[in-house]
Amino acid sequence: FIILLDVVCRLAVDVIKPLENAFNNTPKEILQDSRYMPHFKDCIGAIDGVHVQAVVSPSNQIPFIGRKGIPTQNVMAACNFDMQFIFACAGWEGTAHDTRIFLSALRDQSLNFPKPPNGKYYLVDAGYPQMRGYLGPYKGERYHLPDFRRGVQPMGHKEVFNHAHSSLRSVIERTFGVWKKRWSILRDMPSYPFAKQVKIVIATMALHNYIRRHAKRDCHFDESEDDLNGIQGEEIEIGVDAQQEDGPTTQEMEALRNHIAASLMSSST
Repeated sequence: FIILLDVVCRLAVDVIKPLENAFNNTPKEILQDSRYMPHFKDCIGAIDGVHVQAVVSPSNQIPFIGRKGIPTQNVMAACNFDMQFIFACAGWEGTAHDTRIFLSALRDQSLNFPKPPNGKYYLVDAGYPQMRGYLGPYKGERYHLPDFRRGVQPMGHKEVFNHAHSSLRSVIERTFGVWKKRWSILRDMPSYPFAKQVKIVIATMALHNYIRRHAKRDCHFDESEDDLNGIQGEEIEIGVDAQQEDGPTTQEMEALRNHIAASLMSSST
């Protein structure tokens, strides 16, 4: 098991990354969906964090016990709209804030985070800083899809944008859901050394991508595609708003968000 785990983790270097020239064109999942095209034509994927159960000695547990009340490792991942992971950073303690992990991943060149080309962007939630290339929702407005299901339909340009943003960004929640549902080891982590637990996360993500690329049919992916507005197996967490300074990049993304919101409003009338 240990030998094979190391082999698959080496495979992950080639498998957990964007396909060649993937950022050059609009993803077909957006291109072929009138809900998102042409509004989100420059979007290349989504970013979020996910918690995976961790087995840690009692003397070292405190940094790993977050809102779930159990030890977890916090994993940051980016995915494309074909539900493949294109980046993963595992091994952070459960109390680590998503923003801290995100900024660390951007700054650490050895991690090879696939930064968006000029004019392109990832979708992120309100827990991430507003930066060029990372488009979040309007804060202080309804955002999560269950909020819209329980209440009235989106009203006004901010809620219309947030609903579309949340619907498109749900691809990463569904990707996490398929991944966790397939690999029971993630739901009941054995008491391996923590470094090995981190490798298990990366190895299962690599196998997830391999299956997505090469399996003609797969029941886990098929089930998720039948539930485009749902979260398959991974509960939504309400992120804490990131603190940030107002600046040129913030204003640039605010202008982009307003432009997309206006485009969505005009197409709905």
